[in-house]
Amino acid sequence: MLLLSLFITLYSPRFINIQNIRNIFMQVSSIAISAIGMTMIIITGGIDVSAGSIFGITGLTLAKLATSGFNPFFAFIVSAGVGILLGLLNGLLISKINISPIIVTLGTMSFWRTLIFAISGGRWVLGIPNKALVFGSASLGNIPLAIILMGILIIIFSYFMCSRPFGRYIYAFGNNPEFLRISGVNQSKVLLFVYTIAGLMYALSSFIVVGRTGIVQANIGTGYELQVIAAVVLGGTSVTGGKGTIIGSFLGATLIGVISNGLVMLNVPALLENLILGVLILVSVITDIISNRGESE
Repeated sequence: MLLLSLFITLYSPRFINIQNIRNIFMQVSSIAISAIGMTMIIITGGIDVSAGSIFGITGLTLAKLATSGFNPFFAFIVSAGVGILLGLLNGLLISKINISPIIVTLGTMSFWRTLIFAISGGRWVLGIPNKALVFGSASLGNIPLAIILMGILIIIFSYFMCSRPFGRYIYAFGNNPEFLRISGVNQSKVLLFVYTIAGLMYALSSFIVVGRTGIVQANIGTGYELQVIAAVVLGGTSVTGGKGTIIGSFLGATLIGVISNGLVMLNVPALLENLILGVLILVSVITDIISNRGESE
């Protein structure tokens, strides 16, 4: 990452100034917060491709409530509750009906995406009150609230995953779910927890992005899941489950932020960003598979 930053700085000295670094971490904050939930999901051996749709519908809920005259605090609570419920629904379908995570989240992704267009009517939501933009616009001192929130959540969930029994259950689920069952741990609770937390993280991330832009577009969150999954995979979380860290996913999100910002600085077409992300994901997945095969042998 340092070499990449140095390369971009050589071609665009503006890359390394304080304001641009702040912009990078503002962009990173939303991806990194969502990556907390996605990391736990992928550690269990699952996946959540509905992340962008949950992100979108919670952001739209916030905007609609705020522009309809509701108290911004109430709008935040309701929107966060929507994220929690949608994440919980994913967890229920996966754990109780025993449907594959990719099938469940593909279905819910399509359903919530359709609902977003139905609610928005394909139109942007404008005129969102400033108090409803606080997650993406407010600062404490010179540090944006979004970056502070990201740091707090990373510390809390890193501690939880490494030091709390339930965090170890999440790793155990990805490594050997049968052993977890024999040990008397309720496997459904593990899945319900990780998908519910993920839904909340997507909601918080949407508050940041809505706060930064001040608008909600009809296609909000489209493709967002690619960036989140990329951050997690690039951060070293194994796609086969059982391995990964929140800190690693933060570093993966930071790499994505540096690449995205650097491409803008170098005047590279935006279409190339997804191509580069796709290549990086493929390389990371292939490396992970080869590494796992080597360990099993």
